[in-house]
Amino acid sequence: MKFQNWKWLKTHREGQFFERKSCYDRSGRQPKRRDARSVARDVAETLAAMANADGGTLVLGMEDDGRPTGLDYPKDRLEVILRATERNIRPLIKTHHQWANVDNIKVLVFEVDWSQEVHQLTDGRYLLRVGDQNLPFPASDIAAMKEGKRRRVTEARFIGEASLNELDKDLFDQLREKTGLALSDAEILQHYRLAEPRNGRVVLSLAAILLFAKDPPRWHPACHIDFVKWEGTERRFGAELNVVKRVRIEAPLLRLIEQTFQTMWPHIRERQRLVDLFFEERFEYPVFAWQEAVINAVAHRDYALEGTPIEVWIFDDRLELRSPGALVEPVTIERLERRERIHASRNPRVVRVLTDMGYMRELGEGVPRMFEVMEREGLKPPEFHVEGGAIFTVILHNTPVYSPDTLRWLKQFGQGLNPNQKRLLAYAHGHAGRFTSRAYQKLVGVGIYAASKDIKDLIHRGLVQLERRGGRVYQLIDPEKISGRPKAPREFLQIEPLLRKKGYVKNEDVRQVLGVSRAQATRFLQDWAATGFLTLLGKGRGAQYVQKENASL
Repeated sequence: MKFQNWKWLKTHREGQFFERKSCYDRSGRQPKRRDARSVARDVAETLAAMANADGGTLVLGMEDDGRPTGLDYPKDRLEVILRATERNIRPLIKTHHQWANVDNIKVLVFEVDWSQEVHQLTDGRYLLRVGDQNLPFPASDIAAMKEGKRRRVTEARFIGEASLNELDKDLFDQLREKTGLALSDAEILQHYRLAEPRNGRVVLSLAAILLFAKDPPRWHPACHIDFVKWEGTERRFGAELNVVKRVRIEAPLLRLIEQTFQTMWPHIRERQRLVDLFFEERFEYPVFAWQEAVINAVAHRDYALEGTPIEVWIFDDRLELRSPGALVEPVTIERLERRERIHASRNPRVVRVLTDMGYMRELGEGVPRMFEVMEREGLKPPEFHVEGGAIFTVILHNTPVYSPDTLRWLKQFGQGLNPNQKRLLAYAHGHAGRFTSRAYQKLVGVGIYAASKDIKDLIHRGLVQLERRGGRVYQLIDPEKISGRPKAPREFLQIEPLLRKKGYVKNEDVRQVLGVSRAQATRFLQDWAATGFLTLLGKGRGAQYVQKENASL
């Protein structure tokens, strides 16, 4: 399929499904063309990682900022790049490539769909696309992922009797506006592998119908969301029925998420008792946490289970979101609770469209961020359960872990501490400012080495110290005795030389120096700004962070 224009290659956001790669090394004074074999390895790594995840697009010959710089290689070297997947990946993956003319410069565009097989690089590594990175993952997960992928065929099932007339054209217009794709409705469906031409007509997949259909329940009896507000903290039935409000939300998936948000908003109460504390939001549930739970339920539910819808239950003390289907290998409850950046899609084509529409961001980052925002507001962490092997449930509690006075006291330490360190500070605050390593181990359930690492970090930050040299009792340092701002965290100290040299840092600088993802770099920069080390200047791609004392420059 030929695209009508390639503007979207320059403007599309890099992430799970899209990446740009330059053919030039810019580490020296003058740009230098990279060796073709090195470029070929990069191509193979990215396409293998995408095929092992949800598929994607790789643009070769374009800088990170969308500026095309081309592929200046002789024919024999270009052949090395074009045969990258053939020579470096086993089993062979199916890819499509074509040349595109962007600002009169030729770039090479590779596309790969998700694969039912798990692909390995010839150097022995298995890579998985997570967010904007190609990450190695354990060989022990391979067999489970293979079996899981073979079962993920529901969304790709073709519905012969469905036609383009069944779809909502306004949704295609919205997708074109979001992505910059100048394609017809049928071409958009083929671009996302949601349809294929057969005998002169376009045949739609179930994913296309779920995403775009005017009347989704006609094709799937339980693709709606059932919202219920219960009075009290438990469900009662019969004469004691305690349903306050019930709404059946029916819409194509590209509208279902937003309509569910609108239905839930009036029932998310404000937490007036937390006014004037350091929280960014003052609702009983952080907005990101409950909205991420809704998005994940829609994106990852098992649409092969046609007898049960997604259910959202709100009680006085908690919110439960129940989604049909067990977890997808290699995701487990234990890994979610450990906050691993792990991602696997039951419905990769649905996920890709939702991502391009802006509902899903750095895949694999959502659950760890849910933990972060719940803890930042002093709430219990999210809970996860699988009921009967078929219903995955997320529970958010609105019960604070700490008292308002303790939360107010914790405010002064900023947001750079991990949850266990916060618990330790709160514990010490209630025990005359003193604690031992053994008390910390017992408090949070960690071993001596993990406890030692966390305590050393608190010492490095200037927050605690030993009562006496060689002793075993630590004490809090009175924040009023700490002059100026808190001691710089180790990650900031790694960035500081570059900051002094350039006068500012950007997200890209943090990613390169620390080797982290774009989302992680953003959180580091936000934390350093919140604790007074940096000040943000500008917006979007032009955003720069400068040292606070230089903010007026």
